[in-house]
Amino acid sequence: MTETNNLLDDLVNGYSRLENENLARNPSALHRKKEIIDLVRTQGFLSIEALAKHFSVTSQTIRRDVNELAKKGLLRRYHGGAGLPSSVENLGYQARKVFCSSGKVRIARTLAKHIPNEASLFIDIGTTAEEVAKALCEHKGLRIITNNLNAACTLSEKSDFEVFVTGGIVRSGDRGITGEATIDFINQFNVDFGIISISGIDAEGSLLDFDYSEVRVGQAIISRSRKVFLAADHTKFGRDAMVRICKITDVDALFTDQAPPQPMANLLSAAQVEVFIADAEIGTD
Repeated sequence: MTETNNLLDDLVNGYSRLENENLARNPSALHRKKEIIDLVRTQGFLSIEALAKHFSVTSQTIRRDVNELAKKGLLRRYHGGAGLPSSVENLGYQARKVFCSSGKVRIARTLAKHIPNEASLFIDIGTTAEEVAKALCEHKGLRIITNNLNAACTLSEKSDFEVFVTGGIVRSGDRGITGEATIDFINQFNVDFGIISISGIDAEGSLLDFDYSEVRVGQAIISRSRKVFLAADHTKFGRDAMVRICKITDVDALFTDQAPPQPMANLLSAAQVEVFIADAEIGTD
């Protein structure tokens, strides 16, 4: 399946087996959901009637699609239409693990190719960062500092890795660690690579997230890394979130699963950020 269908794959992964079988028999519904998301992201809000007319289907069909997408946190359901999801609240951890999972695996494997053996690096919180940790297990002699307990557990399986876990407050939802102790610990190091993930990149090139304490940790990682690698799937382009981490100019390379939209590509080029598109042929295990 092509890269443009990765979002569809990830939507399907979150459904039950019975729903998967029903959707597999109706691929046009999957393409319609993908296009609904794209249209809403472009225009901000669309009425049920406008969507029904666009796709030449009934209003009931569109309402059903929008309700399913809203349950996944991909849209917000309003009376009479659909709009963008909240800019103040992120998806839950389990939902994020499923969402764009195949793209995240491909991003992680592509990024890992750019980390040499015996390097030092930070890995931050997030489901994409956890996939990066898995992809790095083929390396040798890495030294890793992380505030992500899930990533630390994965990496600690390698006897030739040295894994440092920051202090701080452990979040129950995703086992991420934040707080002043986390920042103090990170500030004791200078490393070769800082690997960060974000919730959105706005049209002005600001990297955004939802959690202020998590953002401050990300800023510390950026300040203590000789090179900063951003791992972000295509749904982050143009997505709003409340808290600003930094400008795109603070990043050395972006690893993503689809080519950015042209305005975003122009921003990245002007900022001299290298862009690496994950190989579509790399699948999940």
